[in-house]
Amino acid sequence: MRVTSSATYRNYTNSVNDVHSSLNKSMNKVTTGKAYESAADNPLAYYEGKKIDDQYQDILSKLSLTTDVKNRLYQQELGARSIQTTLSEAKIKIEYIRSDSNNGDMGIVGTTRDALLQKQQSMINDLNGQYQNFYIFGGSDTNTAPFSLSDDGMELTFTHKFADDNFATTMKMTLKPQDDGSYKYEFSGTTGNPAQSMDSDETLDAIMRAMKEQGPVDVGYGTISDRSTLLDTYTGGLNLLTGLSSNAVNAMNDPAQAKKEIEDRLNKSPIGLIGQAVAAADNYMNGGSKGDFTSTLGKVMDTMTETEHSVSTVYSDLGNKYALLEKTEDKLNTMKLDLTKQYKDRLGANPYEAITEMFSYQQSYNAALKVGSQIMSSSLFDFMR
Repeated sequence: MRVTSSATYRNYTNSVNDVHSSLNKSMNKVTTGKAYESAADNPLAYYEGKKIDDQYQDILSKLSLTTDVKNRLYQQELGARSIQTTLSEAKIKIEYIRSDSNNGDMGIVGTTRDALLQKQQSMINDLNGQYQNFYIFGGSDTNTAPFSLSDDGMELTFTHKFADDNFATTMKMTLKPQDDGSYKYEFSGTTGNPAQSMDSDETLDAIMRAMKEQGPVDVGYGTISDRSTLLDTYTGGLNLLTGLSSNAVNAMNDPAQAKKEIEDRLNKSPIGLIGQAVAAADNYMNGGSKGDFTSTLGKVMDTMTETEHSVSTVYSDLGNKYALLEKTEDKLNTMKLDLTKQYKDRLGANPYEAITEMFSYQQSYNAALKVGSQIMSSSLFDFMR
């Protein structure tokens, strides 16, 4: 008579666990396509694969960001093109009522004046355009509606929360008649909490500060260590209206001259020019001279040609950025494919070998279980003679 010892069961259990572990590893190879599970299996290949994986994840992140930035730029393009189109339409309206055959009828002048007001408001709607949940022309402030316009079209308000502030700054531009019969913006605003009034110079300082804001993003273009090489994704509404990019404003070394340039361009902006035409129409309908009316409209029309070109430049710049992003996206997709191939070469398991290995361990495991069933069913009486 002999009795099966506990050592037999222990040795059997260890052997079955080893086979089961090998089976699990082979199944993981088939399901994940990875040849190694840990650095211990093949340290050199594992860490090379880890490096490739980090690069791959970085590319996926950039591709996701590129898509988001492209959509935002596309919405900005649409807004700039709409403003340019609206400005051209307003120019036709102004030319129409400037004609002596049409401006003798106050009804026509009034109707055209109202149409011009609608075009001003249409531009405000474009400047307050949104992509997802943020304002595309808000610069660094994506949560505050940037622009508003008074009912008579004479007061343009820009509201902006600067990055370092916990309150919004309000910058108002109000058209006022000048001694020479023209109309120009006067500047005022409020800032702080509680709100404090700003004079013209302080308001222009705030406007210039907003126009200097930039949003460089690393989307696979440029070098992250050199901010100037990255793509600037901010195009503030004030930059669009003036035709001055953030780079152009930042390059202005003389603050006084910079503010003068910005003030002049705001007066020549699409909203400012249409507002001047509306103001001239109001003055004419309230008893002003026909000569002043046609003279003011003539100056507005002459300036509109220059402003159309300015808006067109911003529109083209946005188009160039969009095209650059498309090229960057193509480059990232190519890199993604290259890294996928490199990863498979370094860490990828041969599918045929992996499947063969898996079935081999499966058969071994099944055989071990059968042996186990025979051992476990044995008792003292099985060994008695």
